[in-house]
Amino acid sequence: MNCPKCSSKFEKIGFGVVDLERCLGCRGLWFDMLEKEDLVKIAGSEAIDIGNDQVGKEYNHLDDVHCPQCKVEMLPMVNKDQSHIKYESCPMCYGTFFDAGEFRDLKEYTVVDCFVEMFRTLRSNL
Repeated sequence: MNCPKCSSKFEKIGFGVVDLERCLGCRGLWFDMLEKEDLVKIAGSEAIDIGNDQVGKEYNHLDDVHCPQCKVEMLPMVNKDQSHIKYESCPMCYGTFFDAGEFRDLKEYTVVDCFVEMFRTLRSNL
């Protein structure tokens, strides 16, 4: 399987009972259906996201991203609690792809992030 962003090969990695794929090039993470949800709950799992978040941000501009399993176009998604986290989701197999640094950022949700999101919501409603 190849990375949907940079076309490099994936390596299999595991954390606890969850096995997933990490790109050998850009270091993005591929989660099969529900793997992300399982991994978010495990303390310390952000350690799997070893990629440079600046490199990950460079790939955010790609809009023609295809699922590495199904080959269908993936849907751009935004995390509901942290709207600065943008990832891709497959409408067929429900796999998700996070650019380098995005999963680590997802796990590091802070009180400051909560207030920033609340402020954005209030501002957009005015």
